[in-house]
Amino acid sequence: MKLSPSLLSADFACLLDEALSVEDLVDRFHWDVMDGHFVPNLTFGPPVVNALRKKLHIPFDIHLMIDHPEVYAPQFAIQPDDVIIFHVETQADPLELFRSIRAKGARCGITLKPGTPLEDIVAYLDHVSMILVMSVEPGFGGQQFMPEALTRVRELRQLIGARDIEISIDGGINETTIRSVAQAGADIAVAGSAIFGKPDRAAAIHALRQASRE
Repeated sequence: MKLSPSLLSADFACLLDEALSVEDLVDRFHWDVMDGHFVPNLTFGPPVVNALRKKLHIPFDIHLMIDHPEVYAPQFAIQPDDVIIFHVETQADPLELFRSIRAKGARCGITLKPGTPLEDIVAYLDHVSMILVMSVEPGFGGQQFMPEALTRVRELRQLIGARDIEISIDGGINETTIRSVAQAGADIAVAGSAIFGKPDRAAAIHALRQASRE
């Protein structure tokens, strides 16, 4: 299972140093971009993400928790393995947004809140390379894992079939829950406080990887 540390849980005062401290130990970085409207929190925007894109080498997963992803998605400086993920609940035209993201050279991802039916994204399975399952309500880090997300991962695995789509899961990931999400069929685990909240990040990452194999 791939690990994607959520920089939402890092120390914003030294964000680059925080990212560099784990870059060689993980697979991707997860950015939670929030606008204070779609979710009740305000975090990073394109200037911050783009500044670190110049300094870091592993792929970014840019999770847009914003009302107007069609406005901001083109503002991110991305590389070919980066994924821009947006919510199906926004008013954006998904097909047009997919075209815009691909035109920038990134891959496309889609996500949905825990209470939104999976049926709402089925029509877009042929347009994405990643689906992000939220195992908490989006907006804040450090929340408790919602077990019903495991059912969504299993159902998605069936819906995806032979398509080349990775399932990522975000929220409440720790040594205990990562076992369950791996067994359910997720490909990528987004972990925030389980990595950045630990004094020994290397040991924490090793423990998460070990637990995902059990």
